[in-house]
Amino acid sequence: MRIAALLVVLSLACSPFAARADDVSAAQDVIRAQEQAFVHDDASAAYSYAAPAIKQIFPAADIFLSMVQNGYAPVYRHKSFEFGDSKTEGNVVAQRVHIIDANGEAWEALYTLEQQADGSYKITGCSLLKAGQAV
Repeated sequence: MRIAALLVVLSLACSPFAARADDVSAAQDVIRAQEQAFVHDDASAAYSYAAPAIKQIFPAADIFLSMVQNGYAPVYRHKSFEFGDSKTEGNVVAQRVHIIDANGEAWEALYTLEQQADGSYKITGCSLLKAGQAV
């Protein structure tokens, strides 16, 4: 009886971690899909991963893509793009990405994603900082 009770307690205690790992994986899938859309200059696909608040600021896919090209060149074109640490809080995932840009310079991107009503994750923001610089 004690073993059964212990197993129930352990399964309940561990279930949030599984959900969080699933949330991080889903968020990483969205980031990777948008990154691949940028690689292929697919403005519509890249735009589809933006959260509604981002779409209010940039009301069309071509406007959004232009902003990324001009303001986030390391995200738009790079030599490497690797996931770092992540953090979840409620329905928000923060994901660090280590980027080497087209010129070989290192950058840190911090993506934030929020789970939508349909269960999907959408990108709510991306902060970009040259690696080694203080925040």
